[in-house]
Amino acid sequence: MRTPEKNVSKFAQTVKPESNMLKNIEKSTRRWLLLLIILVLSTACKRDQITVSIAVTTDVHGMIYPYDFIGRKTSDNSLAHIYSYASMQRQKTDTTFFLLDNGDFLQGQPTVYYYNFVDTLEEHLSARVMNFMGYNAASVGNHDIEAGPRVYDRIRTSFDFPWLAANAVNTSSGLPYFEPYTILKAGRIKIAVLGMITPGIPGWLPKNLWPDMEFLDMTETAREWIPRIMEEEDPDLLVGLFHSGTDASYGGNPDPYLNENAVMLVAEEVPGFDIIFAGHDHKLSCQWVINNVGDSVLVMDPGSHGRFAGEAIINFTKENRSITGQNISMENFEASESFQKQFNPEFATISHYLQDTITWLAEEMDGLDAIFGPSSMMTLIHRLQLDLSGAQISFTAPLSIHAKLEAGPVLVSDMFKLYRFENMLYRMQLTGAEINGFLEHATGLWFNTMSSPGDHLLKFIPGQTGSLAGPYYNFSSAAGINYTVDVTKNAGDRVEIQSLSDGSPFNKKASYSVAVNSYRGNGGGGHLTTGAGIPKEELADRISWSTDRDLRYNLMEYLHRHDTLYPDVLDNWSCIPAHFSVPASLSDRKDLD
Repeated sequence: MRTPEKNVSKFAQTVKPESNMLKNIEKSTRRWLLLLIILVLSTACKRDQITVSIAVTTDVHGMIYPYDFIGRKTSDNSLAHIYSYASMQRQKTDTTFFLLDNGDFLQGQPTVYYYNFVDTLEEHLSARVMNFMGYNAASVGNHDIEAGPRVYDRIRTSFDFPWLAANAVNTSSGLPYFEPYTILKAGRIKIAVLGMITPGIPGWLPKNLWPDMEFLDMTETAREWIPRIMEEEDPDLLVGLFHSGTDASYGGNPDPYLNENAVMLVAEEVPGFDIIFAGHDHKLSCQWVINNVGDSVLVMDPGSHGRFAGEAIINFTKENRSITGQNISMENFEASESFQKQFNPEFATISHYLQDTITWLAEEMDGLDAIFGPSSMMTLIHRLQLDLSGAQISFTAPLSIHAKLEAGPVLVSDMFKLYRFENMLYRMQLTGAEINGFLEHATGLWFNTMSSPGDHLLKFIPGQTGSLAGPYYNFSSAAGINYTVDVTKNAGDRVEIQSLSDGSPFNKKASYSVAVNSYRGNGGGGHLTTGAGIPKEELADRISWSTDRDLRYNLMEYLHRHDTLYPDVLDNWSCIPAHFSVPASLSDRKDLD
């Protein structure tokens, strides 16, 4: 008979495997519990983490379709490409995506010109496109103002998003004419977007295009609005959407006050911004700036014409946030088929409009001719301006040295090559001395001081032959007077005006009526201010007449009156000595071709 102790021992041996099994079960349970806890904590962390993507386009200039209506060729950049990119971004379930625009979409291509000025009854194509694309906000650009109040007041009522410009102030109320800022929400995250426009507009555009507005300094405006936004909204992120560039020295106004390109000034001097999107200057950039309190600000400019989208990625957690930025090339995206299908009827309408024949051209006209002396293309513009204004003298400059009109039918689309901008025409009163100063300023920007026939005629950037030192649209020539430019003399002492072109004597003390476009007449390029010495505040008083339609429209009307256009050249000025200027012209042209 077995003793109880032996029985107990045997029982213990019998039970031992089951205890090990229980312990193994307990280990497995603990392991699963641990994994469950980790999963719960991870999910909670993910709930606490919010990722936001902010994409920006700027200076699209009417490139809605993957087609350049002016060059008559397909394009690898457009809003149709941007839409493909945006659609892909919106498919990311772990990211909240916002799409913004930074102004200047109402000028550049016939797509917008047609709905600005030809078909004014239909809802504007730009509004329909941007609403379809799901833009969340946009800033106002100077070329959007250039379209005039009938256009920008009409289009902003059609937008499904706010149009921003805190420093464009209504002169009657003292309040922003457009909306100053907007709030974007991503879960618990609030993002404030402050919009501003370059304040340089009064120097380029006639007052009738902004009759109820004034444009305030960007730095001062930011200092006013940042505390208000912080107090009233308490945002988690502050974004600047500024239609303004990053090079404060560019544009002829080095003074920080009312600077055309004040983005860096604002980034450095006004604390509070986390990201600032720039535009206006078409310069692609992505850089970090340290402001005056030591904080970092991401400054981005995605260039122009829908070639890039500026993308900022912000990761928010309870403890902190991280910001990264890059410019995304649209070369990596196909133009959206659904986008093109949606707006194909408008494409057909615009195409039909542009195929209308205005006149026939008997001989080729080349824009490059205009920067080497009198040319047929500038002669055409001079004749138009003198005919429209009844002025004695005309000033004009090439708006594209790459424009070339072939002999044959001249179509509506060719007018966008010949005259790129929607400038008005002014008639102004200038003295003979002011006219001389105007030309001295223009030729100082334009021609090199030559000491031998082997020198350059044109002023190039030092060490960069083929790169003009100044913008060609400031190379103004005159009609209605006969003059010479002595390129062996220093700038400021080159121009000699012999007479009016009708043979009448030219008197520096006399007053003459002069035709200039609105950009120049408002001080653009400094020809009237720096050159002629007229105080900027007095320019408006010199204007005695203005067109109510842009020069491109008037040019089309002018050409409609000619069944065939026979190009001619007003040979009223030249560079001397010819044995210097002629061979230099030939060699410089090779560098530019």
